[in-house]
Amino acid sequence: MSDALINSLAAAVQAQPDDLPLRLHLAEMLVAAGRGAEAIGHVAQALAQDPANVGAQQLMARALGNPVPPSPPVPTAPSAPSSAPASPPETASPSAPASPSETASPSETASPSGPGGPIPPSGIDWAAMEQQFGDVVPPRFSRPEGSSSGDGVDPVRGHADRSFDVERSGVTLADVGGMADVKKRLEVSFLGPLRNPKLRTLFGKSLRGGLLLYGPPGCGKTFLARAVAGEMGASFISLSITDVLNMWIGSSERNLHDLFESARGHAPCVLFLDEIDALGHKRSQLQSSMRTVVNQLLTELDGVDGGNDGVFVLAATNAPWDVDAALRRPGRLDRTVLVLPPDGPARAAILEYHLRDRPVAGIDLDAVAAATDHYSGADLAHLCETAAEYAMRDSIATGEVRMISQADMLAAAREVRPSTDSWFATARNVAMFANESGEYDDLAAYLKKRKIR
Repeated sequence: MSDALINSLAAAVQAQPDDLPLRLHLAEMLVAAGRGAEAIGHVAQALAQDPANVGAQQLMARALGNPVPPSPPVPTAPSAPSSAPASPPETASPSAPASPSETASPSETASPSGPGGPIPPSGIDWAAMEQQFGDVVPPRFSRPEGSSSGDGVDPVRGHADRSFDVERSGVTLADVGGMADVKKRLEVSFLGPLRNPKLRTLFGKSLRGGLLLYGPPGCGKTFLARAVAGEMGASFISLSITDVLNMWIGSSERNLHDLFESARGHAPCVLFLDEIDALGHKRSQLQSSMRTVVNQLLTELDGVDGGNDGVFVLAATNAPWDVDAALRRPGRLDRTVLVLPPDGPARAAILEYHLRDRPVAGIDLDAVAAATDHYSGADLAHLCETAAEYAMRDSIATGEVRMISQADMLAAAREVRPSTDSWFATARNVAMFANESGEYDDLAAYLKKRKIR
């Protein structure tokens, strides 16, 4: 049995983890190759999906070195009596009825008992196997719904890490154009204390905290969160509302708890809560089922069941005025930073980034940046796409390929309008009439500076 074939099958199983026949075939090849310890994990996952699978049960017994349990007998029709002499016991057919003298006593036919009690009809004492082979693989055998395995592995969903993607970001703050104030706040609140443990201890600064990023859509809040994770070499977990909400009572709260447990297990970790206004909406405007989700989020941010040291929570929203006030109190998302559209130099850098792999000639980035005031990063990416379409359309029409020119960029700037105008129209009302506590002073100052009315 070649290792190359086994490795190919293992890769196929990893790509299709729910393909039960493929997983069992791989386990059978591992057993045949003398790699029973590796086969146990695959068979255990198969049994978790189909506990009554007789083939998987027999394969588990082979992997563990136990006698293979017999398959359930198939009933046959009674045969006519024959006058031929009975075959000797050692050559008798398995389906032939045994004589009264060969019938075992009840004590001999009773199923043996293991440490966990009588062996179930399947013939495998799972509790005994877990005790015997607990040092080979974690116990992952099938259990009744609602029971705990005792090792932190959920019998239905698996470990929390399987539900949430833990990434390593290759982006750093140097890749983020502009946002000097935002970078300074991140440096003081988390990155600086992380790099200087002695200074952190001296000032009693913890590595837990939360930062709420708000601003117009498309201005790089998600990209900034990935850059923070890459800057500190930390794990990165991104969460959206679809990862949490579930129709069953209590499942949404459990998903949220699993998320924070994954982040704590991978500390230092940046936990990014996108569209926090959807997950942490004001409870006064929610139905009772969603209020419990917000309550669970508050509990996890406080770290009541486990310390949140090393877990830095970044949340993003376009509507901070819809976020529940309890989420923004000190100790939770206690710092708020306004992420504004990029300034002139940042716009030029973003344009250069999106044109780097396109055929361009004679483009004045500073001039284009000056013509795109109030544009978000997403608007600028769309502008470059539109300019490329102009050049490609002319190339198709004339049959001669030409470069993207300055005229294409300026024409695209006239067609693509900034998407931030509608957001500022709404934010202006909040900054003027709902800023009693001063939490939107930075927004009011920006609006006054830019004379947005």
